[in-house]
Amino acid sequence: MGLAALGLVVAGWRWYEGRWDRRLFRRGAGFACANWGPAEAARWLEAHRGARIVDVRSAGEFARGALEGAQWVPLEELATSEEVGGWDRGAALLVYCAGGYRSRQAVERLQARGFVKIQHLHRGYYSWRLAGLPVVYPGGS
Repeated sequence: MGLAALGLVVAGWRWYEGRWDRRLFRRGAGFACANWGPAEAARWLEAHRGARIVDVRSAGEFARGALEGAQWVPLEELATSEEVGGWDRGAALLVYCAGGYRSRQAVERLQARGFVKIQHLHRGYYSWRLAGLPVVYPGGS
C-alpha cells in the first residue's frame, strides 16, 4: 500500500512538472528557454562562456558548493532586485537551485521581467553533483 502511494505521488509530480516545463521552456516568439540536464548544461556553459549563472538557493546552500562563476541571488529578490533589473534582458543566463523547484519559480520571475534566453539546470545542483561535474566552495568549505 505504501509503495503504491509513493508511486502515485511520483507520477503526479512528473505530470505536474511536465506541464510546468512545457509552459516555461518554449522556443519561438522571441523566447529561447531550455531545460538542460547536467551534461547538456555543462556543454552549453562551455559554448557560452560569458553567460550569467544564477544560483537561487539559500546563502548556506550556496556557501557549501556552487557552479563555478555562479552568482547568488535569493529567489525572493529576483522579482524586485535593482541589480537584476539592470541585467541585459537578451543575454544568456543559466538558473539553478538544489533540485529544480525554486529555479523553475525563478524562470517564471525572470520571464515576467522580460528575460528571454533562460537556461535551466534540470534537477538542479544535485543533478550536477551526481554527474560528477566540478563545483567551487564560495564559503571556503
